[in-house]
Amino acid sequence: MTATTTTISQHDFYGDDEDSETSISVSVIENMKEEYGLFVWPCSVILAEYVWQHSSRFRGSSILELGAGTSLPGLVAAKVGANVTLTDDATKPEVLENMRRVCELNKLNCNVMGLTWGVWDAPIFDLRPNIILGADVLYDSSAFDDLFATVSFLLQSSPDAVFITTYHNRSGHHLIEFLMVKWGLKCLKLLDGFSFLPSHKASVLSGNIQLVEIVLSSKYQQA
Repeated sequence: MTATTTTISQHDFYGDDEDSETSISVSVIENMKEEYGLFVWPCSVILAEYVWQHSSRFRGSSILELGAGTSLPGLVAAKVGANVTLTDDATKPEVLENMRRVCELNKLNCNVMGLTWGVWDAPIFDLRPNIILGADVLYDSSAFDDLFATVSFLLQSSPDAVFITTYHNRSGHHLIEFLMVKWGLKCLKLLDGFSFLPSHKASVLSGNIQLVEIVLSSKYQQA
């Protein structure tokens, strides 16, 4: 990566009074000319803000971010005291290396590992997250089944866990609803991504972005 294409962006998160004691800042290394995994997309900003606004829920929890890329949501979770594992496609070492560099830049001790959706390598069997994060992981419909198979497997390994994802609602929620039924999952919460985003952040983003919380449907059938 050359110096001309690599930038460091700063992302700030404030409490009600913007006091330094109730705020955090995360620095992210981006590469504008590289592939999608090295750019902070709007879905990441929105999911990171959701993590920040629900920091007590994440503090002390085991967090796994899928398709992390620049890893902003996972880094915010780590900043508020979560035990975070950042993952991305195992066949993209340059993205994984960038994730390690971002962790070092922010002085965070996150576990970074390759995890390719739909591929059952040994490390996935040891993962027991409380919360799974995924920002803009629903962009390539050809990968949806592999993603939902992976999420379903992880939730079965940790039945009380939840998958929280943000996505551009390009073609309606129907396809995602179909896949949730297919893989034995259930939507717990569906939010407009801009409904909780501070105005100064919302003003520079665009798109119809939704946030959804997903769990195993069997958990609620048993209840």
